[in-house]
Amino acid sequence: MDAYGILQILLYLALIVAITPLSGGYMARLFEGRLRFLAWVERPIYRLCGTAPEREQHWAAYALSLLAFNVLGMVALYALQRVQGILPANPAGMAAVPPDLAFNTAVSFVTNTNWQAYGGETTLSYLTQMAGMTVQNFVSAATGIAVAAALIRGFARKSAKTVGNFAVDLTRVVLYLLLPACVAGALVLVWLGVPQNLGGYTEATTLEGARQLIAQGPVASQMMIKHLGTNGGGFFNANAAHPFENPSATVNLIHMVAIFAIGAGLTNTFGRMVGDRRQGWAILAAMGVLFVAGVAAIWWADAAGNPALASLGVDQSLSPWHAGGNMEGKEVRFGVAVSALFAAITTAASCGAVIAMHDSLMPLAGMVPLVNILLGEVVVGGVGAGLYGMLVFVLIAVFIAGLMVGRTPEYLGKKIEAKEIKLAVIAILVFPVGILGLGAVGLAFGAAAIPASGPHGLTEILYAYASATGNNGSAFAGFGANTPLHNTLLAVAMLLGRFAVIVPTLAIAGSLAAKKTVPPSSGTFPTHGRMFVALLVAVVVVVGGLTFFPVLALGPVVEHLALAAGTLY
Repeated sequence: MDAYGILQILLYLALIVAITPLSGGYMARLFEGRLRFLAWVERPIYRLCGTAPEREQHWAAYALSLLAFNVLGMVALYALQRVQGILPANPAGMAAVPPDLAFNTAVSFVTNTNWQAYGGETTLSYLTQMAGMTVQNFVSAATGIAVAAALIRGFARKSAKTVGNFAVDLTRVVLYLLLPACVAGALVLVWLGVPQNLGGYTEATTLEGARQLIAQGPVASQMMIKHLGTNGGGFFNANAAHPFENPSATVNLIHMVAIFAIGAGLTNTFGRMVGDRRQGWAILAAMGVLFVAGVAAIWWADAAGNPALASLGVDQSLSPWHAGGNMEGKEVRFGVAVSALFAAITTAASCGAVIAMHDSLMPLAGMVPLVNILLGEVVVGGVGAGLYGMLVFVLIAVFIAGLMVGRTPEYLGKKIEAKEIKLAVIAILVFPVGILGLGAVGLAFGAAAIPASGPHGLTEILYAYASATGNNGSAFAGFGANTPLHNTLLAVAMLLGRFAVIVPTLAIAGSLAAKKTVPPSSGTFPTHGRMFVALLVAVVVVVGGLTFFPVLALGPVVEHLALAAGTLY
């Protein structure tokens, strides 16, 4: 591990810590209704929705509003893809998207997954990219943030019957947070060389005399919300490894910071709104421990090179203490260190954008992005989803701590009882159902889509269903997902991973908001110190480990041992 790579990682961590209280404070004011400079834009939207800021909802009404809005968005996006061939803003003449792929893609973008079983520049028109994918990038991100806001209110309120208003939360998140940041960010990206136009594709002649079609389009506007909203869907098939999406190291840094900016800031928002900022820093510290461990593991495993070459006596001269390593599938401009950092960021944050192909990582390095997803996408996680996912684990950790000392579990003055724990367990069990259950069906009836044999093939399909259920969207590139079976199963996994977690989370918010608070006593377990951070990290790792270690042992672990013995797959 070279000093330059360490410096880059430390710089990134310092930037995230620095912006966390800034973004957190801004979002706290937003959720509390103290930002009103766009009230003249808000009012017509509320009239159209038949609501008002003061008309708050019970958690069940909040959930129904959320589900109805997302169902309508999914239907609209499906229809847009099916008729894009006869619509304007289609200079490349893209045909209608096939039904199963259109269904998969509509579900993918509505659930903030942005799983792509297609190449963007060869499948979607400019109109579909802008009016479909980019719009859903905004509202799906805003949906996750709105759920986080509702849950925070559940912890902060006392004896309340409501947790907010979904239409109001969604509108304000888009107007005050996502749109301003993305307009400014997109302009910066254009200045730094990311294309933004509606022109036709450019035909070029290569040095060999061959014809090459260079795709372009409204790229910068989608790139900013793709990363800031942890959506991850690339305008181009190569995603953030494409030079138009990611033309320089400066743009790459902007992308990485944007991915964590809102998720990290929400921990600070939580601390502010519950009246104890230390609680937010404790949650961010737990996330940070898991994240740094993941980055180090990916970098170490890939910098060591390929054990199969070592078993053959090849002198790679690329030990973990050198800047090189396994460069297959890497972003060669940035090397192993930044590629490892980006891989950890994008899977920790439920983003799915990639600058290096995860399929080409060494087995143990590839296992880390997979583990990030399997742990529940709570290491910062998707915007909103990371915080409410981690708070579910917080309830489990507090419950375990209460059992240890023989007291009723408490968190922030709220007694954590059987109802909240049952709902938390339901939310956690969604992941094994979607990943192991649907993945097993896909493996049994759709194995032809897996070109790799042995443990690597198992890892490919495991990663695909983990990515779908975790609403991540990245993939082990060798998996051929674009079949009717896998398009359908993966869509079901995405729906489960999104809404089967959101509904019990909102139920927890409603239950907590109705509770009275009790003052802390000598027996209250402090939840802002190092001991609680360690307990929370242990709960996240143990729950994920007990559930998924057997399949990880059969996939990347076996592949690593086989590579060391010179066996290839």
